[in-house]
Amino acid sequence: MTATSTATVRGQQVPAPAATRRRGPGRGPRREGVAGYVFLSPWLLGLMGITAIPMLLSLYLSFTNYDTLSTFSDLEWIGLDNYRRMFTDDAHYLHAVRVTVVYALITVPLKLTAALAVAMLLNRTWRGVGVFRGLFYLPSLLGGSVALALVWFAMFSREGAFNALLSVFGVTGRSWVNDPDTALGTLIILGVWQFGTPMVIFLAGLKQVPSELYEAASVDGAGATRSFWHVTLPMLSPVLFFNLVMETIRAFQGFTSAFVISNGTGGPVDSTMLYTLYLYIKGFTEYEMGYATAMAWVFLVAIGLITAVFFTTGRFWVHYSDGDDR
Repeated sequence: MTATSTATVRGQQVPAPAATRRRGPGRGPRREGVAGYVFLSPWLLGLMGITAIPMLLSLYLSFTNYDTLSTFSDLEWIGLDNYRRMFTDDAHYLHAVRVTVVYALITVPLKLTAALAVAMLLNRTWRGVGVFRGLFYLPSLLGGSVALALVWFAMFSREGAFNALLSVFGVTGRSWVNDPDTALGTLIILGVWQFGTPMVIFLAGLKQVPSELYEAASVDGAGATRSFWHVTLPMLSPVLFFNLVMETIRAFQGFTSAFVISNGTGGPVDSTMLYTLYLYIKGFTEYEMGYATAMAWVFLVAIGLITAVFFTTGRFWVHYSDGDDR
């Protein structure tokens, strides 16, 4: 028998309240974990249904001859034929790779240089600087919009604003977007012009550079150029690394401007045939979806390798303020 505890209240013996039963160890954290997964379930279901499962399906399709118009029952497993065709039989594919690499190699350095230069100019406290920051960031708000690409096409056409400007100096212009020698250049200029996002990130990084470092450099006799190379750049190296990775990925993903300016053909003479545009043509114009998915997976692996190279080499030139060069 279990003894019942009593207490004396006004001279009378009354039973004491029963001891509260203790919860088993770990029951509270377990319930919290279940609740967390319940709240995460919409996101997890979306991840599986919108991202993971379609990716696995596309990986399977890359080994088939799927042509978009046929049913899944008509699929034929062809193994690595799509990948072999890419690198041995498809000259247009290799040309698209070259055009994309040239576009990225020119656009990214120019874009980051322009962004850093403007950020340093705007890293001041003079009146109206906020307005200028907003104006320089405005082109990035438009992103890769179709409207912006159409404006760009009109600007560099034969009767566009750029030729009107050249005519003031007595220079006869041409249709820059329809000339194979200059069409890609117009895409590069458009990409560089949208430097607002890395500019804002550079500006935030410049705000974190201690002014004491510039004062010490000045005391040591360093001018503006030496202060930039030995103070600004080392302190901005983590921000520069982030912008370099993100803008490289964005450059390789360029699509809208090339599609609009070339009217979806990659012309003139395939001069604007970026990788993503060629992938679109194969998958949605020529209906070779199996081949297009194989191109997409090669593209994913290539971007992953490029990013891995950045992270591997970054430890030699990226310096963190806490001294931990990751």
